[in-house]
Amino acid sequence: MQSNRTRKKLGREELQRIIETCKSVEERSLDPFLIEVDEAINVIREYFPEWELPDDLCLDAETIHHLASAIKLQNEWVKHRSTSLYTDPFLLEEKLKRIGKESVVKIFLKAWHPIVELEQISLHSLAEAIKYWKSLLPLNERWKESFPEQIETGLLTRDELIRQRILGDKVFSEELENYWEKLKREVEKRGEDGRIRYWDFIGAETYEETVQKAFMTSFLVTYGYATLEMYPLEEEIFLKPYKKPLTKIGEKQLVSIPIAIMVKDWMKWKKGELQ
Repeated sequence: MQSNRTRKKLGREELQRIIETCKSVEERSLDPFLIEVDEAINVIREYFPEWELPDDLCLDAETIHHLASAIKLQNEWVKHRSTSLYTDPFLLEEKLKRIGKESVVKIFLKAWHPIVELEQISLHSLAEAIKYWKSLLPLNERWKESFPEQIETGLLTRDELIRQRILGDKVFSEELENYWEKLKREVEKRGEDGRIRYWDFIGAETYEETVQKAFMTSFLVTYGYATLEMYPLEEEIFLKPYKKPLTKIGEKQLVSIPIAIMVKDWMKWKKGELQ
């Protein structure tokens, strides 16, 4: 025969099991009709005389609360199915087996409303087609081979560069020194490890200003005021100024590295897509 303590322990476990099942129903993860309401009520009724402590009475009340929620969901399910004219699939299957094939075909024909569309070529459509083809040029004129326009390259004078506002009307060495100081200030302000990303330095609000800054930057590299660090795999270019201008590295004269400044690249930089 079970002791009073063991019986109370089993009762608490039974109530907790009912609560967890009802919570699953409330969270829509379990069919509400899987709960046997009569059986749950009998369990609550059986163990109710055993409760003496407030915690046990609260557990009993919580069980009744969640059981009521599950019953409410069962009621809502029945209302929804009845108002939507729901029919159990098993009943429909049995009914179809009884009525026979001919009756099924008759019911299908009554409920079937096919959409029919008729398409045909009219005289007006033919006239429009003939008019279109007659307006086209012959194939030998439509498929003429086009040759790209050839543009000869040349050199720009200093006066031409000043007129196009690529160079300022100053002594070039003085302008280059000022630009070098600007590069060092930008590296100190926005750079890392004594260098700055190439496009972060030359990039400007307008394409013309960007070209001008790239032009001056090329002379900084050529004359030994700065150097380029290029990483082809990462597609990154860094600009690093020297503390003092250099004219030679070892026995090799410094040279400029050509970098194309295209409009599409400038637009990518403006959008933050180019480094």
